[in-house]
Amino acid sequence: MTDNGKKQSILNRINKLKDIKTLDSTELNILAEEIRTIIIDTVSQNGGHLASSLGVVELTIAIHYVFDTPRDKLIWDVGHQTYAHKILTGRKNRFHTLRRKGGISGFPNTAESIYDTFNVGHSGTSISAASGIAEAKCLMGEDVKTIAVIGDGSMTTGMTYEAINWAGSRGKNIVVILNDNEMSISPNVGAISAYLNRLMTGQTITQLKLDIKRLMKNIPLVGEQMIKFTRQMEESLKAFFAPGILFEELGFTYVGPLEGHRIDRLIKTLENVKNFQSPVIVHVITKKGKGYRYAEENPAAFHGISPFNIDTGKPLLTDKLPPIPSYTEIFGKTIMKMARENPRIVAVTAAMCDGTGLTQFAREFPKRFYDVGIAEQHGVTFAAGLATEGMIPVVAIYSTFLQRAYDQILHDVCLQKLPVIFAIDRAGFVGEDGQTHHGLFDYTYMRSMPHIIVMAPKDENELQHMLKTAISCGKPVSVRYPRGRGAGVPMDDEPVSLEIGKGEIIMEGEDMAIIAVGSCVQPAVSAARKLKDENISVMAINARFIKPLDEKLLCNTGRLIKKIITVEENVLMGGFGSAVLELFAKEGLSDVTVKTLGIGDMFVEHAAQEELRRMYGLDEEGIMAAARTMIAM
Repeated sequence: MTDNGKKQSILNRINKLKDIKTLDSTELNILAEEIRTIIIDTVSQNGGHLASSLGVVELTIAIHYVFDTPRDKLIWDVGHQTYAHKILTGRKNRFHTLRRKGGISGFPNTAESIYDTFNVGHSGTSISAASGIAEAKCLMGEDVKTIAVIGDGSMTTGMTYEAINWAGSRGKNIVVILNDNEMSISPNVGAISAYLNRLMTGQTITQLKLDIKRLMKNIPLVGEQMIKFTRQMEESLKAFFAPGILFEELGFTYVGPLEGHRIDRLIKTLENVKNFQSPVIVHVITKKGKGYRYAEENPAAFHGISPFNIDTGKPLLTDKLPPIPSYTEIFGKTIMKMARENPRIVAVTAAMCDGTGLTQFAREFPKRFYDVGIAEQHGVTFAAGLATEGMIPVVAIYSTFLQRAYDQILHDVCLQKLPVIFAIDRAGFVGEDGQTHHGLFDYTYMRSMPHIIVMAPKDENELQHMLKTAISCGKPVSVRYPRGRGAGVPMDDEPVSLEIGKGEIIMEGEDMAIIAVGSCVQPAVSAARKLKDENISVMAINARFIKPLDEKLLCNTGRLIKKIITVEENVLMGGFGSAVLELFAKEGLSDVTVKTLGIGDMFVEHAAQEELRRMYGLDEEGIMAAARTMIAM
């Protein structure tokens, strides 16, 4: 821990947001460093999104210094970069609870603060939301600014351009700040560029341009031609000096690029931009990980990070157990192995090469690896196109992000029965990232689609067999697996194909049956074994398949055993338990009592995965408690 005493003297004076407006330029820069210290200290203990938040500290200060939030509406895109925003907006004393159970969220949350205008967590939503807010304020006759802060990564999502196209055509009072942390700072980002931007956005120059345009319009015959000519000259110069021509053509005034770590220049430019009465895009260059050497050197590794040692940048060892590979690692190794044997296998991901375990695949098979950026819809239909020509695309996307491509999975893959494999990582409880990141809906939205096979492995060894099954079957397939390390089971030397729609009985029993799927199988089996010590005879079944169900196995179980519990790490509506109930209803098994364990009609808060499984009764103890209750009925 760093010494927060003397170093945080400026921040200690910031009790209300308006207090920052009393600070001079030197004090604002000190404040930025103090905020960075708190962010680094807290994330080193709690984990979180470090590099992106460090990169926008000065920009965050400048925005709140210039604009009158929360009256002016500030919308963040994704929300990875909002830690400084949270510290400045009344949450500094609770910041140490970041991402912990009962603590503040790692993302903007309207239930947490009036300064959080819109709940976010997925990319590309800010300009659409800001456009709606600006439109509503206009309808209500309120003269306020709406500011959207969007990262350059979000500029790969189609929704962003849909929103820019719409907002530019409406001409409403909206400011879009493009936080660009990938481009190197080119020569025109410096003193001269900053001066020109301050000059060209000033009220005098802006009013002069409007006056000249009105004057020329009043000149008979030649006025419109002169306006057209001067506009062409202006745009030619802009295209030469700045990369903003696209935004100008879409109806936005382009300002930038600006140096994102000069608070004084940011404030002056934003003060000028604040006077605009039409859409404007302010292009700001920032450095991801700014102020922490290890994050600056390796921003990808410090994007989302577990607790780490500040002095070394190395992750803290959370336990003394021998290393166990994660499901993500097993996926990556298995796909690599099968790709060496089958040249038709290709991999597709959406800006998550490292996160989905495809880094080595990309190195070994660069021509067979496709990172489409934050564009899940395009990625799925792109994969469908590959499949029509005989390729076997493996689409690796986190469960929560694959939701964005629902229509493409349904119409472009399933409708055409194309052999696209969806490797759905981070399924179930994801943990501290909370509501926007839990993958609790994919059983439901996948099993409703015709022609697709939906399965989930009980452990990492079964994962490799399911991937082999998916590659071999020639059909659309969903394979979902959780975040984190596997169960530590021995790995078979070679993956083999499973029989489609075939579950397995792990334990025999007579009093009741527990039918679990995916990550819930291990705790279900453990619960069954402990219940045996209480003289409760439990059959434990690994369903493996959500679709198609092993109807023979499940119906035979229902005819023999009249008390059944289903367990899944998914919402109950339309999930695995629903599928079992539908099957029993179809087969007339009305005398079976079924208890479904899963997630109810709610969004799940942030906490560690283990805490969440305990809270929602999906750990060993929760399953045992449900079984005891059912036996007592």
